Amino acid sequence: MKHYEDNFAHDHLPPEDLQPDYIWDQEDFQFPENLNCVDRLLDDHIKNGRGNSIAIRTFEFTWTYQDLYEKSNQIAHILADDLGLVSGNRVMIRSANNPMFVACWFAILKAGGIVVATMPLLREKELSVMIESAEISHVLCDVRLIDALSEVKLPFLKQVCTFDGSDENSSELEKLMASKPTTFQNYHTLSNSLALIGFTSGTTGKPKMTAHYHKDVLLICEAFPKYSLQPKPEDIFTGSPPLGFTFGLGGMVLFPFYYGASTFLIEKPTPELLLKAFTEYKITICFTAPTAWRVITTLVKDYNISSLRKCVSAGETLPLKVWEDWYAATGLKIIDGIGSTEILHIFISSNEENMRKGATGLPIRGYEAKIVDETGNELPANESGRLAVRGITGCKYLNAPDKQKEYVENKWNITGDIFKKDEDGYFWFVARGDDMIISSGYNIAAIEVENVLLVHEDIAECAVVGLPNEERGMLVCAYIVLKDSAKANENMAKSIQDWFKVKAAPYKYPREIHFVEALPKTETGKIQRFKLKH
Repeated sequence: MKHYEDNFAHDHLPPEDLQPDYIWDQEDFQFPENLNCVDRLLDDHIKNGRGNSIAIRTFEFTWTYQDLYEKSNQIAHILADDLGLVSGNRVMIRSANNPMFVACWFAILKAGGIVVATMPLLREKELSVMIESAEISHVLCDVRLIDALSEVKLPFLKQVCTFDGSDENSSELEKLMASKPTTFQNYHTLSNSLALIGFTSGTTGKPKMTAHYHKDVLLICEAFPKYSLQPKPEDIFTGSPPLGFTFGLGGMVLFPFYYGASTFLIEKPTPELLLKAFTEYKITICFTAPTAWRVITTLVKDYNISSLRKCVSAGETLPLKVWEDWYAATGLKIIDGIGSTEILHIFISSNEENMRKGATGLPIRGYEAKIVDETGNELPANESGRLAVRGITGCKYLNAPDKQKEYVENKWNITGDIFKKDEDGYFWFVARGDDMIISSGYNIAAIEVENVLLVHEDIAECAVVGLPNEERGMLVCAYIVLKDSAKANENMAKSIQDWFKVKAAPYKYPREIHFVEALPKTETGKIQRFKLKH
């Protein structure tokens, strides 16, 4: 079935036999065949007379649902009328967490485009790989972040249009919006038309593109929020993850808007600013990473957080000590969870009734999970093995059949995490099954960092590992063999770090550098990273 005029994304979906099994056995997981998720998330609020309800707040300004609806419609007109968007085109958003990001996100789907949201920290090399891989034709970019994008020169890229996320209304997009109608006829997508492409962390090598349908966007709103949050229209959501992460997109856009609540967006969400928002804006639900919860716990006594009712942690496993310290300080239980870009959001978690501290939790409504060995056989209780998941959403890599076969085995999603399951069915995190480094909530692939370092003119070889760190969870640590070992000193280490921050997203840079004469290797020449993880 042809979904769009530009069918690139649908043409590169994995065949059904390589996709996982899907389970939609409950009534609230059924959606009509004709479906644009924006109708449910935004337009229906206007139809139902809730236009004057607050949708988005920041420290500077407030948008109602009506404001968001009208601005999204105006941007959709610009995409369709001025920028030459045809349905199915991939459109990148480059922005921090602000209301214009959200308006652009809805506008792209209204106009029949496919959203590719990115993090503000990405640099030219990473953006180029994404634009080339997804054959992105249009970019909507916050004018404050245009520098890295202006270096990108690719034939697919037809239009770059800037907006001003600081709400100064002084950029290209806002000027075009001034003359556009505030209503728009949403493109008639199907429930299994692609809505978004999320890139996994391997964006300096060949990145993996995860694809998600319009119905997937709504399905996750029926899963984790109902299971763990019980959202109400009075709720005010906030958090720290970028909206370019599906964790942030769900927690701070999809979930609040699905339930008619509001979101509070912070462009640079430090623990102090999160606490300020809790106090001044009566936040009720917060999504952030364990590293942030650790810092917030040390500061919380100076703030009034009496409005806060749900605390969600994901992005890396939640240490028991962080959970206990927060509970001792506030009486609130942090809800841990594991999700993935491939599955779109959290699939194992807990709620206040079934929480077992230290455990990640139980499969949430809409999902089932098991622990399997290397051949896919289910393991008995308390044996560590590979986590396998299936349910209402699942992995659909674009244009990567080999990677699809790795992630989906026997119709189950294999997440790359090592877990064990106890006698009561609770899942307990053991380790990452690959060389992924999770630092301060960011997923950093060791191979990505190595690929950047190997470009440096003084580096002969390198190996990157994650080392445990109390503040960040893990630290990116590089073991480097220099071409000239006489140059190995602290100044060279600092020079490499500074160089790296220019070449790639700064959060990926190696915070520790060790110069070595040689790297440990197997007889076949493969680097033995495990020997460096001491």
